Amino acid sequence: MNKKISRLLAPGLQFYFFVLVCFAVVSASFDLVIGIIEGVIIVILALYTRSRSRSRKDNVLKYIESVTSNVDSATKDTVLNAPLPMVIFQAETGLIVWCNEGFQALCGQTEQLFDSRIGDVVPQFPTRWLLEGQTEAPEHVLLRDRRYHVYGTLAHAEGEGSGERLLATLYWIDTTEGDNALARLRDSRPAVAILMLDNYEEVTKGLTDVARSAMRAQLDRKINNWAEPCHGLLRRYERDRYLFVFEEKYYGALAGGKFSLLDSVHEVISNEGVPATLSIGVGRGADTFEELFHNASLSIDMALSRGGDQAVVRTDMNFEFFGGRAKETEKRTKVKSRVMATALSELLSDAGQVYVMGHKFADLDALGAAVGICCIARKKGKRAHIVMDLENNAAVQMISRLLDAPEYQEAFLDPADALTQVRAGALVVVVDTNRPDMVEVPALLERAGRVAVIDHHRRAASYIENAALNFHEPYASSASELTSELLQYLTEPSDVLELEAEALLAGIVLDTKNFTVRTGGRTFDAAAYLRRAGADTGEVRRLFQNDLDSTINRYDVIRRAEKIRGDIALAAVDIPVGRVVAAQAADELLQIAGIGASFVVTPSGSDVNLSARSMGEINVQVILEKLGGGGNATAAGGVVRDAKVAEVREALLKAIDEYFEK
Repeated sequence: MNKKISRLLAPGLQFYFFVLVCFAVVSASFDLVIGIIEGVIIVILALYTRSRSRSRKDNVLKYIESVTSNVDSATKDTVLNAPLPMVIFQAETGLIVWCNEGFQALCGQTEQLFDSRIGDVVPQFPTRWLLEGQTEAPEHVLLRDRRYHVYGTLAHAEGEGSGERLLATLYWIDTTEGDNALARLRDSRPAVAILMLDNYEEVTKGLTDVARSAMRAQLDRKINNWAEPCHGLLRRYERDRYLFVFEEKYYGALAGGKFSLLDSVHEVISNEGVPATLSIGVGRGADTFEELFHNASLSIDMALSRGGDQAVVRTDMNFEFFGGRAKETEKRTKVKSRVMATALSELLSDAGQVYVMGHKFADLDALGAAVGICCIARKKGKRAHIVMDLENNAAVQMISRLLDAPEYQEAFLDPADALTQVRAGALVVVVDTNRPDMVEVPALLERAGRVAVIDHHRRAASYIENAALNFHEPYASSASELTSELLQYLTEPSDVLELEAEALLAGIVLDTKNFTVRTGGRTFDAAAYLRRAGADTGEVRRLFQNDLDSTINRYDVIRRAEKIRGDIALAAVDIPVGRVVAAQAADELLQIAGIGASFVVTPSGSDVNLSARSMGEINVQVILEKLGGGGNATAAGGVVRDAKVAEVREALLKAIDEYFEK
């Protein structure tokens, strides 16, 4: 046993000593004194080397004895002749004490590595994990084009002189083949994409059969050219939908190109000058084709709910977004409104309790939509409660007027009271938001028997799932407009109180900026219905009047604005002015000639509020999504928790730069 260890620990320096002796003999033939001096030096070096070798052998024997004291000699022999590459080194200094032939071959060395350091033999090899008590390296080690998983142990051994030292033993397992096989398996996993032409009807409208076939062939060619490098399966299964199955290894190129098909299909233009647009929904990371197709379907629904002309990718429970910068156009039909009205009527009839809530810090649009639902519930013989924080909202004047009406004296509920009163079978109607974290009382969604969502904002990555009714129209101007359409199918104008009609009209006026943005034909239809129901436009206008202090604060924010990128106004102030004033300042900045978008950043306690507005060419929702906000293409907002204005300003500038780099 000792002979074997001595052989393993032999420094392999005999050849070098032989050469030194030869030099000494040659030197003696010329000068005897110099030869004798060289001989003495050689003898001293030989004795020193022998002493160090014997000391090293004793230390290794002690180390092996310390870790294998209860193991028989056969086991010790197994440790010394382990088939895995092994190396022992001093943990503090990295100095190698011993290694076997397997480790030498791993490093490409033919001789023992004594007096070498582990960091020199294996460059940039981390050893901190050993000192932290871990038994395996946190990452694979790449050495000479091979990948190794390294395990290790620490033991105390007697050092030279006084005290103890730590010796580390490493075991190296070559995982190259397994890692390569796993990479090939991951690369070959399938991904499913659904491609949908958003405006197929508009592009092909009025075309002859021959012209329609030619345009369809042009679109097919664009799609085929984009999909061809992936060598996947592309099939059209509806006149405006395609199924694309490809391997995961091609996804990086598609995402790196920002799904270039979104831009290339714009080159196909109808006779009326309307460019074709397309949405892409991708499902990745699922175990079955059924799950992949389901994720792709969720992604395409998400893309359409955000306005189309974009790609949405769903991996596990996360969404990624590409594109979505196109200006939205109105694409709605009254058929959906009629179907949704019927479904809502049935839900109200079956509900034991009815609760309505909007987003936190409710505005006139959220309040107007909630009031509209209360009117429908009253027509169905149900009493609805509006769950709202009466102290923190942006609709104080309208709420005070509603509280004076007999029908609404007990209609408003504090969020805490709503949680204690809700019972099984309750219906919760969420208006003016689709994000569960943005509603007035998120816990109420979990306790409700059924949930209905009525919203016009573009859908975010987190949204209310499994809703019994989802009336989501990103092309509508406001939630109040959508609720007004439901009212037309479920009530008569005489059933709507004048106060309710004014609340709904105020919500529309707020989100359309007096019918100047996001206004379609249906918006005017809804406003006309509310006018017939008794809405007084003068009273609505008074709701938007400000006091003198708020007006001064608003212009103070505007005065501090700066222009970036030529047509963007950014006002980042350290003065707390309130959300309403900040939003009004963002609106007014758009009145400046040459400004296409505006951003206002203001403090609110330990948080920072964001308000953004756009003329339509710049999608402010996509920008604020980077900071956790949301909204729609022309109006968005958000709150950054526990932050400073300067920090949020820099993050906003970065998000704006990323938007224009797409």
